[in-house]
Amino acid sequence: MTLLVVGASGYLGGEVCRQAVAAGERVVGTYHSSGVEVPGVEARRLDVTDRSAVRELVARVRPDAVVSTPYRYAEWTVTADGAAHVAYAAAEAGARLVHLSSDALHAGRPEPYADDEPPSPVFPYGAAKAAAETAVRAIDPGAALVRTSLIVGDERSKQIRLCLDALAGRAALFTDEVRCPVDVADLAATVLDLVDSRYAGPLNVAGPDAVSRAEMGLLVAARFGLDPAGLKTTTSASSGLVRPAEVRLDSSRAAALLPTRLRGIRELLAP
Repeated sequence: MTLLVVGASGYLGGEVCRQAVAAGERVVGTYHSSGVEVPGVEARRLDVTDRSAVRELVARVRPDAVVSTPYRYAEWTVTADGAAHVAYAAAEAGARLVHLSSDALHAGRPEPYADDEPPSPVFPYGAAKAAAETAVRAIDPGAALVRTSLIVGDERSKQIRLCLDALAGRAALFTDEVRCPVDVADLAATVLDLVDSRYAGPLNVAGPDAVSRAEMGLLVAARFGLDPAGLKTTTSASSGLVRPAEVRLDSSRAAALLPTRLRGIRELLAP
């Protein structure tokens, strides 16, 4: 199988590439500014906002499957338009598409969100991810849309780095912003499970533990043997940020359908 990973220079994209190469697949990975560091990957530079360039690359690679991870937090053209361009090119080539979405497209509430709940974005990035999903579903109804949460792993994870910064007093973690963190290796394995499946539509893929960012900081402190007394915290309400507070994803469907076990943050960061 030939797998095209759009966004292979990112944390998740790189892990998808690593696992696919280890499984013996031919892997082509794209990057925009920084290269692809995974050995065995055929690296290609790509600007996903250039629809013609995306179509030309996909036509040249002729992938059996495409994993689409493009996003830039503050750029609609990358997050929304780029996702649409990749979906169009994949459909044109007859390739299986797995699109990476986000819990950011929900407004937030105490009750968990099911897989099929419609987007209800309350800030620009969430709106861009919602628009990306809408475009992908219209272009390719057979695509799998992975709704995930905070991606953690080693110190390369920006979520772990943020916790370490807060423990050192260089940043602050919200006590009132709840998510369901997922390990990058578990998420990448689930994405590859979906490549080999016929699942279509949105699917929640997140860890089973719902924790605040501040709680995650304490878990990181225990994992790295750091003094939790130094943890700097605040609230999203007082920060002035407009962002969903509590977003819990119910990932029971993914757990039942796919072989990869999604571990919770408490297990992942156990000392």
